[in-house]
Amino acid sequence: MSSSSISADSNLPPLAPVEDVAPDGAADPSSMDPAAALRPISLPPGYTCDEGILVLDREPFPLHFGGTLPRVEIAYRLAGAADAPVVVVLGGISAGRNVFKVREGVAGWWDEIAGPGKALDTDRFRVLGIDFLGGSHRTTGPGHGEVFPSVSAHDQAACLLAVMDHLGLECLHGCIGASYGGMVTLVLGAKHPARLRYGIVVSAAHRTHPMSTAWRSVQRNFVRYAIGHDEGEQGLALARSLAMTTYRSVREFEDRFPGEAARNEAGRFVFPVEAYIVSRGEAYAKTYRPEAFVCLSESIDLHRIEPETITVPMTFVAVLEDQLVPAADMRALRDRFGGNCQLVEINSMYGHDAFFKESGVLADVFYRTLA
Repeated sequence: MSSSSISADSNLPPLAPVEDVAPDGAADPSSMDPAAALRPISLPPGYTCDEGILVLDREPFPLHFGGTLPRVEIAYRLAGAADAPVVVVLGGISAGRNVFKVREGVAGWWDEIAGPGKALDTDRFRVLGIDFLGGSHRTTGPGHGEVFPSVSAHDQAACLLAVMDHLGLECLHGCIGASYGGMVTLVLGAKHPARLRYGIVVSAAHRTHPMSTAWRSVQRNFVRYAIGHDEGEQGLALARSLAMTTYRSVREFEDRFPGEAARNEAGRFVFPVEAYIVSRGEAYAKTYRPEAFVCLSESIDLHRIEPETITVPMTFVAVLEDQLVPAADMRALRDRFGGNCQLVEINSMYGHDAFFKESGVLADVFYRTLA
């Protein structure tokens, strides 16, 4: 085993502008407008785009934690320079197949990082994205008021492999996973090493930290209670507001919200930071199903993988200000890793959301790992 560490600084509502979505890690912008899938494709010359719905119904789909689904539909998109090596990109539970802008007027959730000439250069790679099982996009997930079976990162990896087989992709050049997607990347490397050459994991470890599980448990209980009272959207807005306090760093909140409270029209004092997290929670709740949030939030906290079982070469990126995935957990992942790996530690005021913003550091990581 070889490892090293590197430090560096660094419902048809109107479609929301990407700047109102991606910087806070909110839902995939395309989920806000069901008509988005019908908009014209707009890509540079020499690019290809293959997207569709893979239906698995010949036999029940087995779930890692037990039980089966009789039918699974998996939404995917493969886009980039024709015949270029394929890199899978997987983000947080709210991200989907719409990684970078492909259709007119439909922003990608990772537009700041992926696309022509960007840190993940689609002139050099084709990018494959999927909608997560149990989520709020086009892949099979819970309906209104439905309790969906427990889903694992192992199940997401199985969905990805099914899409690869459908597309005739024997081996991926790389898999980049951030947050929940990093957990799926680790599973892929552990269980299916022949299908992956390189992995990049940003802000994810081999297990979830108990404090992070505590925060998410409170959020899920908000939403479960609200669903039980037919107020799922309101519960999700509250849960997301709380979650916003964990995504970014203490330093950023101090810099952005130093102002005093002001009275609103009802005469109640509202703090600047309160107005921010409430607005982000309400916006998110209009784009994501509460039942899907409960399912995939739980999936994060159920995540466990033994680092010693992973032999695919990987690069890890830890953010020292990340409240959800402490750098110590990623160091433990590195130290116990079964193959060649390196850990890049960065400072970022964006905390857990750094993978949306730190294009310079990520460009260097992508170049050194995927070249």
